[in-house]
Amino acid sequence: MHSVGMVLHPQRDSAEAVNAVLGWASRKGAKVFGIEDEIVRLNCAATPVTADELAKHSDLLVSIGGDGTMLRAMRLADGRHSPVLGVNLGKLGFLAEVDVPDLPAALSAIDAHNYTIEPRLAVDCTITDEPVTAFNDIAVVRVPGDHLAAVAVLVGGQPFVSYSADAIIVATPTGSTAYSFSAGGPIVSPAVEALLVTPAAPHSAYNRGLVLSAPDPVSLEVLPGSGILAVEVDGRVMGHAQPGDILSITARPAAAQVVRLGMTTFYQRARRKLGIADSAEVTRVAPAPEAVAAFPRPQV
Repeated sequence: MHSVGMVLHPQRDSAEAVNAVLGWASRKGAKVFGIEDEIVRLNCAATPVTADELAKHSDLLVSIGGDGTMLRAMRLADGRHSPVLGVNLGKLGFLAEVDVPDLPAALSAIDAHNYTIEPRLAVDCTITDEPVTAFNDIAVVRVPGDHLAAVAVLVGGQPFVSYSADAIIVATPTGSTAYSFSAGGPIVSPAVEALLVTPAAPHSAYNRGLVLSAPDPVSLEVLPGSGILAVEVDGRVMGHAQPGDILSITARPAAAQVVRLGMTTFYQRARRKLGIADSAEVTRVAPAPEAVAAFPRPQV
């Protein structure tokens, strides 16, 4: 890694993590870049660049913040060669790989090439003639005080199911643990190339979600009788849709890459950070010693 770019949470104190990145880069003679508006408040030694230039100049992007910062870093890395290392400053930080105290060891592991790259699928859509990309989800959401979201889901150009709900969410596997999960959708490994369609608070005879193959084109048609809907892209309102509008959503595998150090698996992170508990009727049995030996905890 000859250069590293930092993507910072706009408000949280990131000085400890930034200093760790600067110290590591100084020892190896690497350049450090940061988005000008983000690093100006830290008065640090990083070279200021624009957000569009950051991934162009960086062999590695380090996201320092929460899941929102990580998603923004992935959008900046979209289509580039730069993988993203997530550093958690927040409470949940589901997408991040390490917490701040573990950052120096993580950077040393990267130097030693003791890491893997995990591709992440994105979804693309056009909203009011503007192309948008999401790494978590695109959702059409009922505006408070207006009618429910009445939406038909078309797969491969053919109608499949219609929902009347508070929202209809089209999520990536990355986003399966976000809005889709809170609406009752399944947890899906990011290694799976699929799209999830999940209704939130559905008022429909058919109230189940869908898991679709990534190559299948998906469209959401806003039906007559629907209220005006906010269109959210990774949680940000990017426009509105009204009856008669059709949103075409396309999956794009391997749009970005994230760094994995083998410290935990996706399933371990999901269980711990989402507070997944066993049924009260199930008694957990400790794994046999030979099973533990066969699958030792990865070392960094």
